[in-house]
Amino acid sequence: MTAPLTKILVVTKPGDDSAISIRKEIVAFLRSRGVDAQWCEHRVDAEVGECVPDRCDLVVILGGDGTFIGVARRLHGLGAPFMGVNLGRVGFLAQLHRDHWREWFATALADGFDVSRRLVLEYDVLRRGETVHHGLIVNDLVVSRGELARLIRLSVAFDGMEISTLRADGLIVSTPSGSSAYGVSAGGPLVHTGLGAYCVTPVCPFLNSFKPMVFPADGVTSVRVEEAAGAVNLTEDGQSVIGLEYGDEVVLRRAEEDLSVVDFGPRAYFEKLKKNGFLTEK
Repeated sequence: MTAPLTKILVVTKPGDDSAISIRKEIVAFLRSRGVDAQWCEHRVDAEVGECVPDRCDLVVILGGDGTFIGVARRLHGLGAPFMGVNLGRVGFLAQLHRDHWREWFATALADGFDVSRRLVLEYDVLRRGETVHHGLIVNDLVVSRGELARLIRLSVAFDGMEISTLRADGLIVSTPSGSSAYGVSAGGPLVHTGLGAYCVTPVCPFLNSFKPMVFPADGVTSVRVEEAAGAVNLTEDGQSVIGLEYGDEVVLRRAEEDLSVVDFGPRAYFEKLKKNGFLTEK
């Protein structure tokens, strides 16, 4: 259980009327109970606003999974646990139903709440031995072809050991949280969010030359672009894209700090899988 809640940051998706309405209600509710409740908008084209405190006990995100991922990536350094009120469709990360926030806060303020830790990855793009880009991955990183329908050639290494070279539409590296997204659609495994491991899944490999693999979290995976012709892109959590060049190497490792999220109990993960058709109920 957590310590008492004294300072909470509420983050909303900009331009979302339902998020703005719920944010006003939540902030008023918390302040009426003596909580220092602050709020800001998550704007991908701006720096984190001055309203973000140096410290808070909880970050509440109003939006869907995409908003949750973007906020968590940008505010990961706060060290506070994250909790999402789902205003989207799926809600794997933003798990609290929009109609249940009042009940949840009443219980959390009185009794605290449980927190679980989830693996996140950090990566560097090396170009001729120099780091040209650095990022953090909450869900997945995708190396893929550009606009032309052309296979790309990639080599994969783990802890310095060459594993394979493949030709494919691309390659997905997924955290456990992201394994239920693009990775599973490409034939990768579902990995429980409590595990310290990540998935490497090819996208339409030619001659099926590379099978999906699960690597231990403390190892380092390198993906090298071996394709000189055609564009190759790196997509970070489905939200930002950078171009890769021939010879570029993407080096992924476990981030220094895991992501802390509110734990809704051991059944919540499997119930979400059932609800979204990943598991069959009789």
